[in-house]
Amino acid sequence: MRLGTKFVFTVGLAAVSVMTVIGASRFAASQEVVSAQHAKESRRPGVVKYAPGAAELSSLRIEAVTVAPMPVAEPVNGRITYDENVTARVSSPVLGRVVRQHAEIGDRVGLGAVLLDIDSPDLAAAEADWRKGQADEVRKKLALDRARSLFNNEVIARKDYESAEADYQQAVAETRRASLRMKNLHASGNENGQFGLKTPIAGVIADKQVNPGLEVRPDLPNPLFVITDINRLWVIADVQERSIGNIKPGQSVSIETDAYPQERFAAKVDRVGLALDPTTRRVQVRCKVQNTGGKLKPEMFARVFFLADGERTGVRVPNSSLVLEGLRTYVFVERQPGTFEKHAVTLALKGSDSSFVEGISSGDRIVTEGALLLNAEDSGNAE
Repeated sequence: MRLGTKFVFTVGLAAVSVMTVIGASRFAASQEVVSAQHAKESRRPGVVKYAPGAAELSSLRIEAVTVAPMPVAEPVNGRITYDENVTARVSSPVLGRVVRQHAEIGDRVGLGAVLLDIDSPDLAAAEADWRKGQADEVRKKLALDRARSLFNNEVIARKDYESAEADYQQAVAETRRASLRMKNLHASGNENGQFGLKTPIAGVIADKQVNPGLEVRPDLPNPLFVITDINRLWVIADVQERSIGNIKPGQSVSIETDAYPQERFAAKVDRVGLALDPTTRRVQVRCKVQNTGGKLKPEMFARVFFLADGERTGVRVPNSSLVLEGLRTYVFVERQPGTFEKHAVTLALKGSDSSFVEGISSGDRIVTEGALLLNAEDSGNAE
């Protein structure tokens, strides 16, 4: 009896052990299924996730995008120059030596302000001719008045009166010639025989190529002063032949410079060239820009965007953010920190450094650097 009871107890214990093992195996298998399903969900195609603080996040650059008017053509390189309509290049009209300088680069000068005092024999000769002409005119005027009085009293012949009148007219002409010569010199003489070289316009001294003691003459290759209204500038751009049909005077333009990469400057098309350059097959387009803040400098390089007159807009993104697969274009949008979704966009206009796309909204945060890393990660997850 005791033997039978012991046998039954042993068999029951073995059965319980077997059931425990089977249950544990089934629980482990179910947990593996759940884990596999969870891993499958977290690695679905088009979504890449990183844990907070993951090393891969340091290789990514994320920026918010904004909507902007879309250009009618690819951006072109341009050059900022002086507005020649409000610019004067002043040189010395006479041979001489600079004895005093009254203006420096950056100074604002008014119309007729004296820039230099120059000691010049040419001025002395011109002023002497002018003074002599004035004195001769006065003398000839008195002679003409006497001749008129004598002629009216029939004391002298008509030919003598006419000769006096001709002498006076010659004196008047000589005085006018000397006066115009002084005016052409833009000069005012003084008792020392020096004259002040004056500015013909009001503006800012943008460039200076003169110092005290320098010998100046009319045929110097460079002007002594460049005076301009720095608030008004031109942007000269060479436009490809295929794009010129979309550009016309008065059209809005957006300008970007390396000095201020995050800032756009508004401009307007002023003139479109009449002929193509036979070498480059491009047309020169001149734009006007208001440089109110003084940030733009002549001879800066710029990228010029000719904007459409309509309401067509797009999102401008750097080309490094674009991922090309076949005929489709994608960007990676940050849905939440560490989670990036592969999003299809339409390439509206492609440029050398950046492009305009449609399909994402203003304020969306996209990956601008490291998009290829995320695409490789997404391709690995898909496998």
